[in-house]
Amino acid sequence: MKNLEKYKGIIPAFYACYDAEGNVSPERIQSFTQYLIDKGVKGLYVNGSSGECIYQSKEERKIILENVMVVAKGKITIIAHVACNNTADSQELAKHAESLGVDAIAAIPPIYFHLPDYAIATYWNDISHAAPNTDFIIYNIPQLAGVALSVNLYKEMLKNPNVIGVKNSSMPVQDIQMFKDVLGEESVIFNGPDEQFIAGRIMGADAGIGGTYAVMPELFLAANEAFIEGDFVKAQEIQYKIDRIIYAMCACHGNLYAVMKEILKMKGMDIGSVRKPLPALIESDYQQVKVCAEMIDEAINSLK
Repeated sequence: MKNLEKYKGIIPAFYACYDAEGNVSPERIQSFTQYLIDKGVKGLYVNGSSGECIYQSKEERKIILENVMVVAKGKITIIAHVACNNTADSQELAKHAESLGVDAIAAIPPIYFHLPDYAIATYWNDISHAAPNTDFIIYNIPQLAGVALSVNLYKEMLKNPNVIGVKNSSMPVQDIQMFKDVLGEESVIFNGPDEQFIAGRIMGADAGIGGTYAVMPELFLAANEAFIEGDFVKAQEIQYKIDRIIYAMCACHGNLYAVMKEILKMKGMDIGSVRKPLPALIESDYQQVKVCAEMIDEAINSLK
C-alpha cells in the first residue's frame, strides 16, 4: 500500500533561482528551499511551470533539483517535474530524479503537436519506466499544454502501478471530482488553480500545488487548516484575500513570477528575476508590487 499521506497538504511550486547574471544559483536554491521549509509547507514541486522549466536546459534542471534535495531530502515531500518535449530527455531527468530519492515525478503531456491519447500514454509510461521505483503524477494543464486529460486516458494510465493521481490545473473545478471518482482514496488529486483552492478542496482535492503559494504560504496553510477544521466561512474569507492579491499581482506589466520574486526580495529572499522571453518588471511596476506586498502582509497579520 502506497503512502499517500505525504502528499496531502500545501505544496508550493518552486521558483527558479538565478544569480545577478541570470544563471541558476545553487546558493539561492538552497536558501529558498530552507525558507519554504521554515514556513511549514508539506512539500515542494520542483522544475514545473513556475520553475520556468521550458526555458532551462536538462543540466540546469538537474542542478536545481540536486540543490533542493541537499536541503529538503527527508524533511518534506519532493515532487520533480521531469517532462521535456521529447521522451529521451524526459527519461534522463526521471532517472536522475529517482537517483536523488525524490518522492514522485510528474509530467505534462508533450506540447506543440497534439498527440492522440495512446501516444501520450506511451510517453508518460516511458518516463515512468525510467524511474521504476518512484511514484508518478499526471500533470493536467490543458490551457497551456493544448491537450486535456480525459477519464479514459487516466484509466489507461492507472494500469501503471506507479501512477498515484493527477495534478489538476484545468479551470473547471468539476474535473477534480471526475478524476477523484475513478479511484477514490487510493489516489491523490491536487488542486492546481490557486484562485479556487478551497473550491477544489471541497470538490475532493486531497492537496494543492500552486504557483503563488511560495509568495504567501501562510495564507494557503491557513486556508487549508480552516477547511480541515470545517470553518468554511474563514476558509472563504482567506480565499477571497488570496484572489484579490493574485488579481493585483497580475495587474503588473511584468510576468507574474517576476512580480512574486520582487515581493520575496522585499521580504529578504532574493532569488533573482525571470528568464527571457518572460518579461521582467519595468519601473512603473514597482509601486503596484509594493501594494501587493502590503496586501500579503495585511492578510497574514489578519490571521493572528
